[in-house]
Amino acid sequence: MILSCQNISKSFAENAVLQNVSFHIEDNEKAAIVGINGAGKTTLLRIIVGEMQADDGMVTLAKDKTLGYLAQNGAVDTANTIYSELLSVKQNLIDLEQRMRDCEEQMKLTEGAELEELMRQYTSLTHAFEMGDGYIYKSEIIGVLKGLGFEENDFDKSISTLSGGQKTRVALGKLLLQKPDLIMLDEPTNHLDMNSITWLETYLLNYKGAVLIVSHDRFFLDRIATKIIEIDQTKATTFQGNYSAYAVKKEQLRVAAWNAYLNQQRDIKHQEEVIEKLKSFNREKSIKRAESREKMLDKIEVLDKPSEIKSDMKLKLTPYIQSGNDVLTVEGLSKAFDGLLLFRDVSFEIKRGEHVAIIGDNGTGKTTLLKILNDILPADEGTFRLGTNVEIGYYDQEHHVLHSDKTLFDEISDDYPYLTNTEIRNTLAAFLFTGEDVFKRIKDLSGGERGRVSLAKLMLGNANFLILDEPTNHLDILSKEILEDALNGYEGTVLYVSHDRYFINKTAHRILDLTSHQFVNYIGNYDYYLEKRDVQMASLNRGIAGQGKSIGTTASGKSEVSGSIPIESDSKQDWKAQKEEQAKQRKKENDLKKCEERIASLEVRLKEIDEEMSDPAIGTQVAKLQELAKEQETLNTELEALYEQWETMAE
Repeated sequence: MILSCQNISKSFAENAVLQNVSFHIEDNEKAAIVGINGAGKTTLLRIIVGEMQADDGMVTLAKDKTLGYLAQNGAVDTANTIYSELLSVKQNLIDLEQRMRDCEEQMKLTEGAELEELMRQYTSLTHAFEMGDGYIYKSEIIGVLKGLGFEENDFDKSISTLSGGQKTRVALGKLLLQKPDLIMLDEPTNHLDMNSITWLETYLLNYKGAVLIVSHDRFFLDRIATKIIEIDQTKATTFQGNYSAYAVKKEQLRVAAWNAYLNQQRDIKHQEEVIEKLKSFNREKSIKRAESREKMLDKIEVLDKPSEIKSDMKLKLTPYIQSGNDVLTVEGLSKAFDGLLLFRDVSFEIKRGEHVAIIGDNGTGKTTLLKILNDILPADEGTFRLGTNVEIGYYDQEHHVLHSDKTLFDEISDDYPYLTNTEIRNTLAAFLFTGEDVFKRIKDLSGGERGRVSLAKLMLGNANFLILDEPTNHLDILSKEILEDALNGYEGTVLYVSHDRYFINKTAHRILDLTSHQFVNYIGNYDYYLEKRDVQMASLNRGIAGQGKSIGTTASGKSEVSGSIPIESDSKQDWKAQKEEQAKQRKKENDLKKCEERIASLEVRLKEIDEEMSDPAIGTQVAKLQELAKEQETLNTELEALYEQWETMAE
């Protein structure tokens, strides 16, 4: 065991954030801490690393073990360049190497016993240098920087010129190169594009030490975590397995806890009614019996009300009017900034009801495209047109639609005066703003909270075409799930930019991958994209080579493809096959649903049979009991077969 947390408690003013939180991390284990925003995840990390004092409890790090921590905004030395900042981690190897060089020079000038002593020192230095991976540390630094999305022409940039997200990536690179026995990361994927996240996943999976992560990236957690530590209502619960395994088990436990709470409340209410009735008889014996029941009731350990089940917070989105079938047509669109080409001659169409995700590396022009479609930026070349009755609802990362001095309640009521107070509160509650939260001012909200308010306003509008720029940024997992359910039930059309792979998997019908200044089309979700990406990229490369297109460079050194690449033609050739695959998938899903419905109906009937066989009136009817027993046996046999069939189809 490398880390132990025992009964950690922390309160701020009168509000308890953590109460008796206990868990441990084993050597080489990959664990994750999850919970809604404000649950105390970052507070717990800060207590573990000693940045904050717990009110009670103990944190124990195993003897001679090292710990490395990356906060959400990692600190770096702004006087350094990107490369020199990471190189500083290897200062001990640099010093060793210099001592080796000094020793070599001295050996040229000495002899005899002094030479032997120098040779002994040199052998010791060389061994230490080799054991510290001294011969590969420079290539290791380059590998980490490239993995985190920096190109070689970025290495000499001053850190003082970088954005906050880029500085966090540099800090992450430093931490990875330090190779502590336990790495602790707070939202490490927030400032990474998909390629960098994939690289980090592979790096952490192969990391020889232990890893403890706070993250809302469910796809990332599915790949990395083997243990989930959930912080919920100040308590910690540990689940073995990745995020998906946790989600299934958590839902089972939550439903069971809710049912247990409701059953106990029902029993308490029943007992109170019986007691009241006994007292109303106003007889000595009945009063004594009532008092006896009261004593028993007082001894009951009353269960706390569980947190709300997510299904109770459904959000229904219905466009005010229906658009035409052709929602958006883009033809020959191009855009460059200061000689840097983002995309060239891109063309695509979006039909009514489609959910289309745009993906691609940071800086490829995804957000720029959305701004062009919303007339915020002009295109250099090309056109786009909206279809009949199309009304756009736009969600941007800066939340320009909000007014900082207004309260949440006023923000909604001023824009939608026809809504009742109850309707406004219900809308805000769907985005996890309840009670006095609705009277907070916009300027006092966190980035994630502002994002939720912006989404709430967007959902209340009359739009039938939602254009969303990174809608899940800063949202916790519960908020993401609510948004996913809302979009999946949305009857309009959706176009969004996202690097949240789990979200894309849940909501996208089609993916446009912005690569090599063009769009590659994938008719499916993120899993489908992963399956087909290599084939499509091979087609892209063949298209470049086959047409003899020249590869030029812009003033910034970025490569660009001259001319238009016929990527869509490859997609169209494969369109029919992909549609057939989708049809097969829909049939499988329908068969699975029918199986589940049949299982449910059989379970209901078996319960009815049990009740009938327990009925005293039927207990004397031998023929009826035999008939019920025979039906019960038949249904149980069918049910067992259906369970096996369901397991097969679910696989």
